[in-house]
Amino acid sequence: MRALIQRVHEASVHSATQRGEETDLTGSIGQGLVAFVGVTHEDDEAQAVRLAEKIFNLRVFADDDGAMNRSCGEVGGGVLVVSQFTLYADTRKGRRPSYLHAALPDHAEPLVSRVAQRLVELGATVAEGRFQTHMDVSLVNDGPVTIMLEV
Repeated sequence: MRALIQRVHEASVHSATQRGEETDLTGSIGQGLVAFVGVTHEDDEAQAVRLAEKIFNLRVFADDDGAMNRSCGEVGGGVLVVSQFTLYADTRKGRRPSYLHAALPDHAEPLVSRVAQRLVELGATVAEGRFQTHMDVSLVNDGPVTIMLEV
């Protein structure tokens, strides 16, 4: 599993069943992290749990001295979880990415949900996108701080 993490001042996601349709707000957070989560074929629940724990405990927030020493849990930040199959894009050949390494929805959806569920269990305020919809994600990047996690 992979997650592209962005530290944000605020973020929200609007979802629509099809592109061009009116979107509904499906999640928003204030200060915290946006976690774009990608799943591949071999991933399982144990990896989803580990990924959530890495996200929650990632020390990317400033302490009193301005050093990145605090985690999302320590600062009371939220986490916006958005499924992102394109994190497994293979761009080594040609100009069109291949998504063969991305898990199919029936395998990926429960694992992305498990990441969100584990974050809640850890004490995070969690908001989510809607799986298999067109999503418009808005965020105010803080830093910017953008980190790729992989388990």
